[in-house]
Amino acid sequence: MSLDYRRRFTEAQGFGLDRFQDEALDAVDDDVNVLVSAPTGSGKTLIANYAIGRTLEREQRAFYTTPLKALSNQKYAELCEIYGENRVGLLTGDTSVNRLADVVVMTTEVLRNMLLTDSDQLTKLGLVVLDEVHYL
Repeated sequence: MSLDYRRRFTEAQGFGLDRFQDEALDAVDDDVNVLVSAPTGSGKTLIANYAIGRTLEREQRAFYTTPLKALSNQKYAELCEIYGENRVGLLTGDTSVNRLADVVVMTTEVLRNMLLTDSDQLTKLGLVVLDEVHYL
């Protein structure tokens, strides 16, 4: 299943992947934690999108965190375009949209609070993407 998903994903890109992207996808396929540090515009988001898709294929949930509400709102809109509004949610300090979605975008503060309270939102969680982690 994973090799088929990877083939479909990479073919859909319409271009070859860089070595660091292939290595990161290998790690995702091997269920290894991945930290990607690369310049803006180099293709880190592609890796996150692959990991989200693989997580959904496994019928698990994915959280995508950002340190700022504005970034969370932007990522929410992007992921809605990819996966559809019915599969994507948004949780910030003052906004709650589709909180039980398969993919939930949130501020890192919301995730921290979930972890500290052992929230039932963590059930079936298969992936956490920490975007802009250097802000933390």
